[in-house]
Amino acid sequence: MKVLLLEDDVMLNEAIGEFLHMKDYDVTSVSDGMQALERTLQEPFDLLILDITVPKLNGLSLLEELHRQNIMTPAIFISALVDIEDITRAFDLGCYDYLKKPFHLKELGLRIDRVMDVRGHEMEALRLSRHYRYDTPNKVLLYDNEPQVLTKRQHQIIALLADNVGTVVDFDRFRDEIWEEYVDNATIRAEVSRLKKSLNEEFIQNIRAMGYMIDSKQR
Repeated sequence: MKVLLLEDDVMLNEAIGEFLHMKDYDVTSVSDGMQALERTLQEPFDLLILDITVPKLNGLSLLEELHRQNIMTPAIFISALVDIEDITRAFDLGCYDYLKKPFHLKELGLRIDRVMDVRGHEMEALRLSRHYRYDTPNKVLLYDNEPQVLTKRQHQIIALLADNVGTVVDFDRFRDEIWEEYVDNATIRAEVSRLKKSLNEEFIQNIRAMGYMIDSKQR
């Protein structure tokens, strides 16, 4: 597993690096945020371990920029900061865990194992947007890995669109596969509109006079 470690404290950087090497991880260590950004843009990593208060580009801004570049590598933040706003921002940005300094290296190892276990389950689900995924085998819509409560028809709409990502699902298919009877287009639009209003992110696109789709390029 390839890990990028961003930590500007030399001794802590070396200690974490040695610990990860002992676990047979391929570790790239950097000491400032711009170095981290350059490396992550050059090559893929399986995990990011990021300090927040580092030179040139802090860890939070780094993760934000990576997401703008559509790089969604799982991240663990390590920081002495305890400000609730920083912690909240870290999780809002999609970090997987937050470990307060000082910490035991074995605890970091446990957090890494947990993150990679969660990541493994996520890989089995289809990404629909930044926070939404669709668990196809179980037919469940997930928001940050939490199952979402939808009506039966809303579940059917999500399933149909998720099974056809990148393809326009026209009104006739909605009628045939969900309603199984004739309903007018306005009825279908109203149901999809209610579904979209219940979501925290907009990933269902209205294709004028045709139907709806989830665009694979915007996930």
